[in-house]
Amino acid sequence: MKVLGIDPSSRATGFGIIEYDGQKYAPVCYGIITPSRQLPFHQKMNEIKVELDKIIETYTPDEVAIENPFYAQNIRTALALGQVRGAILVAIAAHGCALYEYSALEIKKAVTGYGQADKEQVKMMVSTLLEIDDPRLPTDASDALATAICHLNTRSFQKRLEGT
Repeated sequence: MKVLGIDPSSRATGFGIIEYDGQKYAPVCYGIITPSRQLPFHQKMNEIKVELDKIIETYTPDEVAIENPFYAQNIRTALALGQVRGAILVAIAAHGCALYEYSALEIKKAVTGYGQADKEQVKMMVSTLLEIDDPRLPTDASDALATAICHLNTRSFQKRLEGT
């Protein structure tokens, strides 16, 4: 199974694709989508959507997992993040991908065992679990990979439950 994890942001949307063969995780690709700061906001949203379209077309993930923000620092941030999520959701829907959403708490707990882990702890665990030796791994990309890991863990657990 191939899963695309996404960490939405208007500045740097993280993405990561993991392949899971039932035994081992294998990172396929990861990175960040950083729209030009000079663009008007609506063009930034289009740039995120277009780049995500390319990723989905190139790697054809079986499922997509996205972080669902539970709260935001302020109303402006919440509105902007909602619009970014809208652009992402349109790209996912256009490709007919199955979508799953997880809170930051669920993602952190699935990867580190602690729901209040900071970004560096998540990054360290993602690097360890996926055997990524890249000191320049962006935290937004590691958060996206963590989202994919959370989804794969959840799906594996569900399959085990169905089997009993």
